[in-house]
Formats: sequence, structure tokens, C-alpha cells
Amino acid sequence: MAQHLDDANRKHVENFGDKGKLVLSPPSKKLIVVTCMDARIDTSSAFGLNEGEAHVIRNAGGRVQDSLRSIIVSQRLLATNEIAVVQHTDCGMLTFKNPDLQGILAEQHPEEKDKIDSIDFLPIPNLEGGVREDVQWLKEHPLVLKETVVTGWVYDVKTGKVSQVA
Repeated sequence: MAQHLDDANRKHVENFGDKGKLVLSPPSKKLIVVTCMDARIDTSSAFGLNEGEAHVIRNAGGRVQDSLRSIIVSQRLLATNEIAVVQHTDCGMLTFKNPDLQGILAEQHPEEKDKIDSIDFLPIPNLEGGVREDVQWLKEHPLVLKETVVTGWVYDVKTGKVSQVA
């Protein structure tokens, strides 16, 4: 895989152009997209976003609680003012509860059981409900700017369709 990454980067460098002269600036649409790390999700294509238009924050399940640090940096230092929460169908985070994964880890690392039991893996019990819950969490969080527009979306991995649910 390292060779593939290296080869791909050589091609990237050939087409990089004068982007190296750009200075750090806010994303032009002042948008943050929080979404899942699932490789089937192409936020640029799904939302018609071009390079430099949005900050895309990815994690398991697209959970906003995991993204708070990056959201704060984006808002306070780079002036973003809108957040789109995007979770998706067929997500692995819909398939388990905390005790399931905690049990697997505790079997592999029994000496770390207390630490493991304290981790909330933020599984999603219900897709649309999870999106709405995360949108509400952001709207109520004291460190997220109050004037932030927060919307919630579900991405269908079978069709590519994105539907607003919050």
C-alpha cells in the first residue's frame, strides 16, 4: 500500500499547480461537514463541493461529539458558520452497542478493562434519530457559536441520494 500511496502522490504533485502559494484561509462556503469515515461517502461529489469550499471532518459514524475539537478550531480560527451533519445507511455504527465492543476489547486487553469500560464508542441506535440527536447536541453546546446554522442529512450508500432530516 505504501508504494501505491507514493505513486499516487507523484501524479498528484505533477498536477498540483500553484496551490502551494495559497495562504491559509477559511473555506469559501464557511461550511463544516461532519460525516462518517466510511470510504463509500464522497462528500465532494454528493454535495457539489470543490476543494477549498468546506472543512470535512470524518470519524466512525459521523458523530459530532467526536468532532467538537475540530469544529471549535474551524469556527473560532477559520470563521465557519454552518455545519452539515451527515450520517449514512448501512453504517457499522448501527450494528452494535457499547458493551459489545467493550467486551471484545476487554477480552484482548483484560488489564485495561476500567479504561475500556469508560469509552463511549457513540454507536447509533437509529439512523435518523442519531442525526437529529447530533444536530440538537450541537445547537445546545455552549462552545458551538450560537448563530451557527446546523442541518442534518442521511446519505444512502446504495443510491448516493442525500436527504435532509433535520
